[in-house]
Amino acid sequence: MSAFREEDPRINSIRTKIRLVPNFPKQGIDFLDITTLLLDPKAFKNTIDMFVERYKNKNISVVAGIEARGFIFGPPIALAIGAKFVPLRKPRKLPGEVISEEYTLEYGSDCLEMHLGAVQRGECALVVDDLVATGGTLCAAMNLLERAGAEVVECACVIELPALKDR
Repeated sequence: MSAFREEDPRINSIRTKIRLVPNFPKQGIDFLDITTLLLDPKAFKNTIDMFVERYKNKNISVVAGIEARGFIFGPPIALAIGAKFVPLRKPRKLPGEVISEEYTLEYGSDCLEMHLGAVQRGECALVVDDLVATGGTLCAAMNLLERAGAEVVECACVIELPALKDR
């Protein structure tokens, strides 16, 4: 949420609800857990409200959520701004015809898929996920939407790793 001013009191409230889990899922990794944020209705609502305030007047018609945590934040944002929600899923999770975008991770590769026809040429899209790290997944989501003809307005993430501040 680096796009918001630090003086907004909601930022610190949200920040304190995100739990740090050392050495998860493996030794040396510090996992930032949003499930503790979801347990606090006020903090969760504040998170959604801040995104809605930012995007409500940007003519966004598509909110694309990245599996799986983008599915938590994306739908309420989409409903509040009057946009449709489009899930971006891991391979072989969507029935029917899909378009795919492969991308490289730190330790291998992965792929995102979207239903063919879910996004129309010229639509304005917002990509939603819980965390931005290297940006590989977000770039893949943007590429997928742009290949379908959408214009990606912005990517919205709840957490930005401190080492990547204002990247």
